[in-house]
Amino acid sequence: MDFSGKIVLITGASSGIGATAAKYLTGLGATCVLAARSEAKLAEVREECVKLRKALPLTVVTDVTKYADLERLIQLTIAKFGQLDVLVNNAGTGASGTIETADLEQFDHILDTNLRSVFSLTKLALPHLLAVKGNIVNISSVAGTNSFVNALSYCVSKAGLDQFTRCTALDLASKGVRVNSVNPAVIVTNFHKALGMDDVAYAAYLKHCETTHPLGRVGTGEEVAAAIAFLACDATASFITGTCLRVDGGKHILTPR
Repeated sequence: MDFSGKIVLITGASSGIGATAAKYLTGLGATCVLAARSEAKLAEVREECVKLRKALPLTVVTDVTKYADLERLIQLTIAKFGQLDVLVNNAGTGASGTIETADLEQFDHILDTNLRSVFSLTKLALPHLLAVKGNIVNISSVAGTNSFVNALSYCVSKAGLDQFTRCTALDLASKGVRVNSVNPAVIVTNFHKALGMDDVAYAAYLKHCETTHPLGRVGTGEEVAAAIAFLACDATASFITGTCLRVDGGKHILTPR
């Protein structure tokens, strides 16, 4: 896969899947635009990308729930590079809660971050993607295709994102813009720790997850990044659109007993 000359915008790029994808795609020749809330963490990822290749990524401090930030992100990207070839909508968050315990504030926050921001940024990026017949990769979850207890808001947001992927893929297919998603299961990142899980609890959680994924282990950020690259590369996925690619160790086919 060769991304030479391609400009790739990644949200949530300061850690986890976003940071790993930035380094992976940089290694394949892409020039990345890295967007996230933490300027310090963005700087760290940028330096790691520079070590892989001498193309300096553009970093833009961005809160994806703020429309003005998204407008600025696209404006700076086009001002710097004059084009946008791939949009990776990766920024997201989660929270525990059932219909009895989750409140409207949580529901709104999760949907604003995981779904509304994707709609907004996609709209803003679309004229530039149309100009080059680029493509979009949304980072969803196995929670978009499967239901899980105590994760109502998160599951709804990812199910909505999967439908957004399919609908926009249909809308844009005739115009040469592909839209796909990657749906990971449990991946070793800082996602759960950021939601308040301590080291001991997280280690126990990962150990338990070995029994809930048919392949007997959890996934890595590099495995998700490889799937993103595959879908974003016209050489490998030119006839793929509207697909929700599960990178989940077989979790979606596991039947509870």
